[in-house]
Amino acid sequence: MTEEPGAPQSGRPAGPLADLRVVEMGQLIAGPFCGQLLGDVGAEVIKIEPPGAGDPMRVWGQGAPVWWQVIARNKKSVSLDLRQSEGQAIARRLIATADILVENFRPGVLESWGLAPQALRAADPRLIVVRMSGYGQTGPYAGRAGFGGIGEAMGGWRHIVGEPDRPPSRMGVSIGDSLAATYGCLGALAALHDRNSTGLGQIVDSALYEAVLQVMEALVAEYSVAGVVRGRSGSILPGIAPSNVYRCADGELLIAANGDGVFTRLCAAVGRPELATDPRFETHAARGARQADLDALIGAWTASRSVADIEATMIEHGVPAGRIFTAPQMLADPQFQAREAIIPVDHPDWPGLEMQNVFPKLSRTPGSVRTLAPHEVGQHNAEILGEILGPGDPSLEDLAARGVI
Repeated sequence: MTEEPGAPQSGRPAGPLADLRVVEMGQLIAGPFCGQLLGDVGAEVIKIEPPGAGDPMRVWGQGAPVWWQVIARNKKSVSLDLRQSEGQAIARRLIATADILVENFRPGVLESWGLAPQALRAADPRLIVVRMSGYGQTGPYAGRAGFGGIGEAMGGWRHIVGEPDRPPSRMGVSIGDSLAATYGCLGALAALHDRNSTGLGQIVDSALYEAVLQVMEALVAEYSVAGVVRGRSGSILPGIAPSNVYRCADGELLIAANGDGVFTRLCAAVGRPELATDPRFETHAARGARQADLDALIGAWTASRSVADIEATMIEHGVPAGRIFTAPQMLADPQFQAREAIIPVDHPDWPGLEMQNVFPKLSRTPGSVRTLAPHEVGQHNAEILGEILGPGDPSLEDLAARGVI
């Protein structure tokens, strides 16, 4: 591809949300990731950035600032200073053309700019507003600042991640932000479905800590019934065995064989079929009670064998097993290649750029990476603002000269 940055990539399907317009406000991860998800499946996403430097994500990344290329793909950039009344007035006019507004400011910020969702929806009852914040729009903590890590801590994630004798660890990615964004996207789609029958939009309230709480499985239920407080358990899930990462002669391999049937197959694979009927390991509960002993037995078998040999043996016996992938292994793997899970992106500034493809896959109306991330802050001002500014309005040049755009 040789198109200019932000130009349509020829032949790419538009996706099932191609008839929708999304205005994305906010910065960093939660709001922009929600916008990415909606844009990936076809929505026209117009991102409002502050004039000048724009979203800080433009300079984020390890080794190269290419995170922006992922999180801002399929978007158009409009620059507006939302702290100025003129910028707020233009934003209201832009939002009036949209189906969905996505924002991740601290509660009260939109209201202080004259962009309260209730007022926006009074002008357009069909508007759906997705609000993402640390603690949600209500409650005693609503006004507090809250990044993804804080949501992970409050939602229960951090307390159970890491080794038991060390402080809590983080996952290595901004999972709290991504979960809040994903649930925000889910809420937007549910609200769209409701709007189809009622004609009315609504407000979606996605709190970081509650998004994390949603994936905590039975953590709260176990405590409420049995008084169990889950703690850090390293690479295992207590009571689920065998399921661990095992050292091999040349690396590591994850083996998960905690079900009765698959454990029987694992025993055959390691040449110890008698373990499947050994009272110490015969049942799920027994294996969980002797988790360390079982891991030691399996680890002794894997220690002298190569990862490739063990993986082949597990595949032969129908035992789930997987390598611990890094980016270069993903790029070289035939499963990733066959499903186009990672795609090359022809970018003039970043030769060789590759990134995750759109997910999930839809059989009839798939999404796609149709445009590159906007290269310039306000790159689409003329296109987008030109359609809402009339003859009596200040020119784009005048607005730019006064720092409004």
